[in-house]
Amino acid sequence: MKGNEAIAEAAVQAGCRFYAGYPITPQNEIPEYLSWRMEETGGVFIQAESEIAAISMVYGASACGARAMTSSSSPGISLKQEGLSFLAGAELPAVVVNIQRGGPGLGNISASQADYFQAVKGGGHGDYRLLVYAPYNLQELWDLTMRAFDKAEEYRNPAMILADGVIGQMMEPFVPTPYVKPALPEKDWVLDGCAGREPRVVKSLYVGEGELEAKNCTLQTKYQLMRDREVLSQAYETEDAELIIVAFGIAARIAMTAVSRLRRQGRRVGFFRPVTLFPFPEKELRELSLSGNRRFMVVELNAGQMVEDVKLSVLGRAEVLFYGRPGGAVITPGELQDRLLEIL
Repeated sequence: MKGNEAIAEAAVQAGCRFYAGYPITPQNEIPEYLSWRMEETGGVFIQAESEIAAISMVYGASACGARAMTSSSSPGISLKQEGLSFLAGAELPAVVVNIQRGGPGLGNISASQADYFQAVKGGGHGDYRLLVYAPYNLQELWDLTMRAFDKAEEYRNPAMILADGVIGQMMEPFVPTPYVKPALPEKDWVLDGCAGREPRVVKSLYVGEGELEAKNCTLQTKYQLMRDREVLSQAYETEDAELIIVAFGIAARIAMTAVSRLRRQGRRVGFFRPVTLFPFPEKELRELSLSGNRRFMVVELNAGQMVEDVKLSVLGRAEVLFYGRPGGAVITPGELQDRLLEIL
């Protein structure tokens, strides 16, 4: 399968039965695949008239209890930001996929990681957060898409799969692990008719004295729970490393190759990969910064975004360097290896 197709089929296996989206490269295989797959499974597929309409349809479907999803690429995700804020404010679960492309503006259709800020800092208006997963191969596209649906329901919060044009378009083997639904809270908020019960209201508008502040405090408590429970990361050869490379997504695959080559040369280089971008693995990075005169180098396909969170995590205890290429330019393992040798 292509990466985009793996996301789409994983969503179906996880019980997604509503999809609304609008075409944009390089994520078009997701709606193309779901246009016939939803029909096969009795679900609903809508090619909306715009990205704004698509996210609004997801809001409505989620409020009625459906496992709902939308997908797009960078400029299209920008158009969905108001809807994402509404979903977070109304505490509605949904899965949003961003197969990033180069920007700003229309940019190009090459792979990029320049939507990091938008994904992890909210993107839309208000003090809200998304659960953000950053897969780096097709196995994780499959597994993390399934996980995103479950966690979105568990926390009643939108979750995002933040990938890129390389991972979305590439093909490689993976194991399509079967979906096993965990025990989840009862959906006692779903709008499914009032027969035999009191009416329910799904909203994000709170105009009474102190109501909105109280709601925001509730949301912040939930986001802290995510920080306490949901952090995922991977460390490789960090025990004796003098220089630790930090990267996510496709940049992590590139970095992992460069680190493995340097290790074979006897170089004391390590690797650290955030799998969740929110919640960010702050504690794990902080612990790594406590050992010796260790340096970190953040590698991203952008002009420098995650590097800020790495610096905040190590609290000035270690030097943090940056190497990136913006605008859809992809770093090669050899190029990165040469850069690392210069630093070493």
